Amino acid sequence: MAGSTHTVGNQPPPLTGYDVFTTDRVLTEGVTRHLAPELRAEAGAELALLGRTAGSAQAQEWGRLANENPPVLRTHDRYGHRIDEVEFHPSWHRLLGKGVSSGLTAAWTRPGGHLRRAAAFLVWSQVEAGHLCPLSMTHAAVPALRARPDLAEVWEPLLTSSLYDAGLRPAARKAGALFGMGMTEKQGGSDVRANTTRARALDDAGTYELTGHKWFCSAPMSDGFLVLAQADEGITCFLVPRVLADGGRNPFAIQRLKDKLGNRSNASAEVEFDGTWAQRVGDEGRGVRTIIDMVAATRLDCVLGSAALMRQAVAQAVHHCTYREAFGGRLLDKPLMTNVLADLALESEAATTLALRLAAAYDADDPRERAFLRIAVPAAKYWVTKRCTPLVAEALECLGGNGYVEESGMPRLLRESPLNSIWEGSGNVQALDVLRALQREPEAFNAFLMEIGKARGADHRLDTAVKHLLTELGDLDGMEARARRLVERIALVLQGSLLVRFAPAEVADAFCATRLGGDGGAAFGTLPHTLDLAGLVERARPV
Repeated sequence: MAGSTHTVGNQPPPLTGYDVFTTDRVLTEGVTRHLAPELRAEAGAELALLGRTAGSAQAQEWGRLANENPPVLRTHDRYGHRIDEVEFHPSWHRLLGKGVSSGLTAAWTRPGGHLRRAAAFLVWSQVEAGHLCPLSMTHAAVPALRARPDLAEVWEPLLTSSLYDAGLRPAARKAGALFGMGMTEKQGGSDVRANTTRARALDDAGTYELTGHKWFCSAPMSDGFLVLAQADEGITCFLVPRVLADGGRNPFAIQRLKDKLGNRSNASAEVEFDGTWAQRVGDEGRGVRTIIDMVAATRLDCVLGSAALMRQAVAQAVHHCTYREAFGGRLLDKPLMTNVLADLALESEAATTLALRLAAAYDADDPRERAFLRIAVPAAKYWVTKRCTPLVAEALECLGGNGYVEESGMPRLLRESPLNSIWEGSGNVQALDVLRALQREPEAFNAFLMEIGKARGADHRLDTAVKHLLTELGDLDGMEARARRLVERIALVLQGSLLVRFAPAEVADAFCATRLGGDGGAAFGTLPHTLDLAGLVERARPV
C-alpha cells in the first residue's frame, strides 16, 4: 500500500494532559505530612490546579517556545538612546505570570507558605526551569530587605504580590515587582569579598552611588536588585532600582547576555554601574551577613529545582518504558530496565523528601529548626544538585536514541541539570560552608543530630552509617580536603533517616541497602535483585 512505510508504531504517546501534582505520590505524601491539617484541602486544590496546568499541552508548548526563543538584548532605541532592555518571547511572560499568580513569591505572607511554595516550585519547574530564576530571587529578597524596615515596607507588598506586572516603571506605579541579585564579579567569583565595585555615600543618609562591573546578574529586567559593593567600612548590601522614583532610568548598562549551556530562556547579564543610585540595606561592612538569608533561600530553591528536574526525567523515562515494546514485551517489564527505573525513582524520591523537609523547617517558628537548616541546606544543595546530572543522563538513555533528539525534551533537561550545582555557590563552597557550621555553631550540629536521631534503631544500616559519620566528625582538623566526602555522608544519612521514618518499607530498604549499606554499584541500575523493584517503579509512574 502506498505510504505504508510511513506508518508509525511502537511510539509512546506524549506525556501530556496529566496532573503533575496529584500523580506524584512522593510530593503529595510530603505535603500531607508536613502541612497542618486545616491547610491541606486548600493547598491540595491549589496545587492540583497548578499540576493540571503544568501537565497540559499548552503549558508544555510555552516551555518549548520560551527555551527555543532566548531573550534578546536591546541596548539602544532607534534614535540612539540607551535603554538597556531585554526582550522575551510571549511564552516567557505567560510562564512567569502563572508562577507569580500561583504563589511562588508569596511564601512569607500565609500559613505554611514555604511548604506550599516548595510544592508549587517542584510542580511548575517541570514545565520550564529558566523562568524560575527571577521567581526564586524575588522570593528570597524578602528576608534580606527586612534588615531595612523602611525599604521592606515599600517593596515587600510588591514582591509578594500575586500580580505579574511586566515593564520598567517606578515602584509606586507597579502592582507587583520582581527582584534580581548581583554579587559575582569576574575577579572574585564566589569570593565576594574580592569585589571591586565601589559605593560612595551621598548627602542623603543611606543613599550611595555605585561604580563597577557585575560579571553575573540574572534577570536584568527585574524592578530591583540586591547587590554587594565596597563601602568605607567594607562589603555592604545595596538595593538598586532599575527605575528611579521620578521615572528616570537608573544607570544600569547591560553589556551583554551570557551564552549559556542551558537555562536558555533566562537572561543572565553583565552589567556596568556608573553613578548608579542605591540604598544601603543593613549596616556598612555587613553586606555578606545581610544578604546571607537571601542566599540560603535561593540555595533551597536549587535543591527544589534539581529535585523537580529529577522527577520530570524519571516520569518521562517510566512513561516511555510503559508504552515502548522491545524483545517481545514492554521495556518496563524487562528485569534490567526495571532495575534502572527503580534506581532512578529511588534517587528522585530521596531528593524530593529531603527538599520538602527543608521547606517545612522554614515554616516552623522554632530556633532548633533554624539551626538544623544551617547544616542541612548546604549539605542538601551539595548532594542533590550533584546527583541530578547523572540521573537525568541515565533517564535520557532509557529513551534510547529518541531521548537524544531535541523533540523529546530530554536534552533540555540534561543541559539544565548541572546549573543548580553551580549557582549560589558551587560544590566546594557548600562543603566549606558545612564545615564552618560544624566548627563554629554547635547548636546547628546538635539540631542535625536530633533530626537523624529520630530514626535511631529503625534500620541497622542507617545506625551503622551514623556511627561512622560521628567517628569522622570527631576529627575536624585537616578536614577541608575531606569536606566533600563528609558532606556527602551527612546528606545521605539525612535522606536515609527521612525515608526510614516516612517512606514505604520497600523504598527505605532499597535506600539503606544501596546508599548506606554498600549493596549497590556506581551506576544506576545496580540495585539488588531481591528488592521490590517493580513496586519502586510503580510508585514513580506519572499517570
